[in-house]
Amino acid sequence: MNKNRKIHTAVIQMNSGENKEKNLEAALKLLHKAIDRGAQFVLLPETFNYRGESKNPIEKAENIPGPSIRPLMEIAKKSKIAILAGSIYEKTSHPKKVYNSSVLIDEKGGIKALYRKIHLFDVSLRDKKILESKIFIKGNRPILSSMFGVKIGLSICYDLRFPELYRYYAAGGAKLLCVPSSFTFMTGKAHWETLLRARAIENQCFVIAPNQCGVGQGGVMTYGNSMVVDPWGKIMARASADHDEIIYADLDFEKLAETRKSLPVLKHRRL
Repeated sequence: MNKNRKIHTAVIQMNSGENKEKNLEAALKLLHKAIDRGAQFVLLPETFNYRGESKNPIEKAENIPGPSIRPLMEIAKKSKIAILAGSIYEKTSHPKKVYNSSVLIDEKGGIKALYRKIHLFDVSLRDKKILESKIFIKGNRPILSSMFGVKIGLSICYDLRFPELYRYYAAGGAKLLCVPSSFTFMTGKAHWETLLRARAIENQCFVIAPNQCGVGQGGVMTYGNSMVVDPWGKIMARASADHDEIIYADLDFEKLAETRKSLPVLKHRRL
């Protein structure tokens, strides 16, 4: 990538429900809208194609590529854009569990990278208990990929609370960190912005976080506020809290280089 090049990025916020067909239809509609606005890289949130009660997650899981990913691959190829399919339930050989998997699709329509969520959200939030480990298998490795000549670190939602993952990516040359999420309202109101800005500042990377909004799995309200943060910690774009939306930002990697040159914290690391 030419060092002066900017990537015009679109971040899609959704309120996905239990109907996979309607969710995919909504995602594709928003995706085409972003393409019409000239987006080069479009990102979807965590579990964009299904969000609901998961007593039998196998029923909602797909092979990759499958019914939810193939249409995105076709659009990416036709429009010559890159797409991050936030995450879907990925089939495994386990009789009761699936992976929570994010898929990076390149501008040729191929699968560039597949990341499986490493950190699972097993928590008690007041009267709500959430146990992702009941339905998901943990991923076991970070995925550092590239797009448009820029190295990208992949993650999902709860991973955001584990800074060592993002430092691993930054040490590997990442300039962009992706965090598709379904962050709860309770934790989001307290921590979402702080965590995203911290990951951007400490690693001097752009951070892009498409989030779900509305009521999600188990009746838990999600926070919305999808966000793009620059390497200085400035919020470049931010969505509302409560409805489907697209936000846009131009990622300027020349400015990123200037930030790293003027404040070379990554070079000053001792540990």
